[in-house]
Amino acid sequence: MTGPSKRNVRDRGDRTSGTRPTGVDPAGAYRRSGRYGRGPGDQRRFARYGKRGGGLFGLLRFGIFLGVLAVLVIGAMATVARPMVRAIVVPWANGNASALSIPFVADLVREDLGSTLTDPASSDATVVTFTVATGDTPTTIAPRLLKAGVIADQRAFLFQARMDGLAPKLSTGDFALAKNLTPAQVVAGLVANRVVAQVMNITFREGLRLEQMATKLLTVEGDGIDPAQFLALAQDPPNSLLADYAWLLDPKIHPKGTSLEGFLYPDTYQVRIDVAAPTGADGLIRKMLDNFYVKVGPDRMAAASKLGLSFYQLLTLASIVEQEAQLDKERALIAGVYTNRLTPTVWALGKLQSDPTVFYTHDTLELAKIKFPQWIKYVFWAEFSTAMPDPLPPAVIGYDTYVSKGLPPTPICAPALASIDAAISPNTKTGYLYFFAKMDGSGTTAFAKTLAEHNANIKKYGKH
Repeated sequence: MTGPSKRNVRDRGDRTSGTRPTGVDPAGAYRRSGRYGRGPGDQRRFARYGKRGGGLFGLLRFGIFLGVLAVLVIGAMATVARPMVRAIVVPWANGNASALSIPFVADLVREDLGSTLTDPASSDATVVTFTVATGDTPTTIAPRLLKAGVIADQRAFLFQARMDGLAPKLSTGDFALAKNLTPAQVVAGLVANRVVAQVMNITFREGLRLEQMATKLLTVEGDGIDPAQFLALAQDPPNSLLADYAWLLDPKIHPKGTSLEGFLYPDTYQVRIDVAAPTGADGLIRKMLDNFYVKVGPDRMAAASKLGLSFYQLLTLASIVEQEAQLDKERALIAGVYTNRLTPTVWALGKLQSDPTVFYTHDTLELAKIKFPQWIKYVFWAEFSTAMPDPLPPAVIGYDTYVSKGLPPTPICAPALASIDAAISPNTKTGYLYFFAKMDGSGTTAFAKTLAEHNANIKKYGKH
């Protein structure tokens, strides 16, 4: 049996006895064993970290470090990535208003809107009246607010409206809003700035001429209508006004360069006189023109051609009938008298010889001598004793039908619909050429075919 080799005996040593092997360097043996780890009891294993208890503290400190680092990294990522997130979220939120209930989404939209949320629409402090109609929502009124100059950015307004819960508070009515408000102020104004309309009725009776209508407005309280502006617009209507009424551009209805005499329909009109939203002179004239077209209508305008007249001539005739007639049943007869006088084969004189046209001429000359506010003291259509200039000024000579032939240049007042109908369908069959208003208190008129009959009626029914 072969025993252990010398190498094994030398390397192993006698570990049971605790003696070192012979012929081996003790220090070298320990150096070889230290290559794979220190032996038991070697305190150098903790030398790098200090005492044994420092290991737990080090781990805790390392954990804190990782937490802070994570916060910094997330913050940096949020700062860098936020614009990209906003670019995705904002368009989505624009199409989904309910998304604004999510605070994070609302914050992103608010950031995207920037100063448009806090800037006023303009520096113009003009107050306009904005109307909220039945069924309106913040979305439907936004374009109209933009057009009115009350807001400068629809998105900013709609965002603020959502944030402030405008939708359930929005009600119909007129609201006073300035053009220099921020979106938040506009939203508040659409709740709190309801305009309480101050309205009044203005009645223009039949037979008034334009100057009388303007004088009537001098008696109206409030700042709603400027009488001088009303008169200026009526006497010389601008193209911007006429362009909105195509029928007034027809020369057979309204010759170019003429006033609106006869076209401002006599009626009662409700006008606003509050400062926030006054009807204004332009607004009142438009109401009267609208009413004229509705009441008279295109059929009556076309009927004049059957008489060989333009509608403007027919309206002029109707205005004379209006001043002459006292009873509706006599309007067609009076219109018949003047129609007969316009027929050369019937009335050789060629002159209407109408008293109202003389009064119109006289009043026109007298009003020119008086400042407009003093017209309120003037008596229109009254008999006069002073003689008119001879010859008459060219501007008015055509209105005196005792001097000039045919119809006057323009209507002389606003006729009632009954007078227009009488001018369209005059009673000419009777052959009357004269008439005289009886002064017996009956309010009726005496008609005659000849001058002799007419003089007899004057003697019978005139003043004694």
